[in-house]
Amino acid sequence: MKISRRGFVGSAVATAAALVVPRRARADLASALESSSVFYLTPLKSNGDESTCKAEIWFVADGGACYVVTSSTAWRARSIERGLNRARIWVGEYGSWQSANDAFRAAPSFEATGSVVTDPDRQRRVLEKMGDKFRSEWVVWGPRFRNGIADGSRVMLEYIPS
Repeated sequence: MKISRRGFVGSAVATAAALVVPRRARADLASALESSSVFYLTPLKSNGDESTCKAEIWFVADGGACYVVTSSTAWRARSIERGLNRARIWVGEYGSWQSANDAFRAAPSFEATGSVVTDPDRQRRVLEKMGDKFRSEWVVWGPRFRNGIADGSRVMLEYIPS
């Protein structure tokens, strides 16, 4: 099989683009995780489709995972309890997901596996990071999160990219 110079150059450019785009997407995601205070989350059904449940929620990234604190009765927690632990996450700030007109879908995104964090040391470390990230809100929300985790009315969820 004979390859023309034009074919070779076209293949080389396509290969280079395929290698650069994912790197760029990873850089965009890392930057968004660093700068954004919220992400948009939806659980994935067992067939891979998105749930109708969505929310923008505070998060903190730590050690390759993202963490949220939520009500123990919220759909996020119930989904994980029911074994629907896969989720799609978009990182950025677009306002309420209901009024964002799906604008968040253009944000850097990833699929993740969620679980409930029960280790007190990790909970403490993540709550400290949240306190650093959300300084002005933490006077109110810090005690709510800590006390809620302690009494079981709130849970900490960990999302690890798939």
